Amino acid sequence: MNANNNKFKPGLYCVATPIGNMGDITLRAIEILNQSDLILCEDTRVSKKILQKYEINKKLISNHKFNETKNLNLILEVLKDKKIVSLISDAGTPAISDPGKILVNECIKNKIDIFPIPGASAPIAGLSISGFSDNFYFCGFIPEKKNEIKKLFQNLSSLESSIIFFVSPNKLNKRIDDIKEFFFNRDVLICREISKYHEEYIRTTVKELSNINFSRKGEITVVISEIKKEKLGFKVLEESDKKKINKLIKKMSIKDIVKKISEDRKISKKLIYNYCLEIKNES
Repeated sequence: MNANNNKFKPGLYCVATPIGNMGDITLRAIEILNQSDLILCEDTRVSKKILQKYEINKKLISNHKFNETKNLNLILEVLKDKKIVSLISDAGTPAISDPGKILVNECIKNKIDIFPIPGASAPIAGLSISGFSDNFYFCGFIPEKKNEIKKLFQNLSSLESSIIFFVSPNKLNKRIDDIKEFFFNRDVLICREISKYHEEYIRTTVKELSNINFSRKGEITVVISEIKKEKLGFKVLEESDKKKINKLIKKMSIKDIVKKISEDRKISKKLIYNYCLEIKNES
């Protein structure tokens, strides 16, 4: 932006809009939307509400995942004509788990200037109040298929960082076992309807996630803590632990035994694993 005449340069502007509370829009976002020759949005019905609130009366075109490729030529013509085009999503930052990436890449190919107008962000909002590491991995909406979710979680489980993802309340309820399988010893923050009237923040451990009640309405951002560096309270296996393992070895795999014993007591998994191997070798 040129500070002298307060005008914006021509090009594509990725403009962040509120994720819930209508007040969470920047003055700069309102200014660029007012100066736009064209505004691209996901759902015109949703976008009209915020545009009307801030008395922005500009040409609005629906640009969602089903028609963004079809719209490309028209939009590129407008941009090549040195116009200002703003891209917004229903909530948050466009092209981040929302339509827009196709257009952004075409602008890059055509050497058209692209400018970010930052604003409200659900992942950053959730992380900011989590108390977890600010070294984080954001994976957007988790996949639909169970095997794809397991593959994703398995890859993420080795990262020594906070993990953030979007999920519907119903799907979260169905995927608790998968979350527990890969992130069992971590803390978790469930953020529902961030910045809205019924916003809700639930802090718990992944281990206790099954016992948490949360509304099945709205949108959820899940923030899982980094891997905990716990000091093991028990350096050796006690006789009671050995007896328990001797009973379990006849009906469970070593992997399941290690998981079960380490959950009950803070014992090194390596100690449990080695003792299981010792029993196996003796038999």
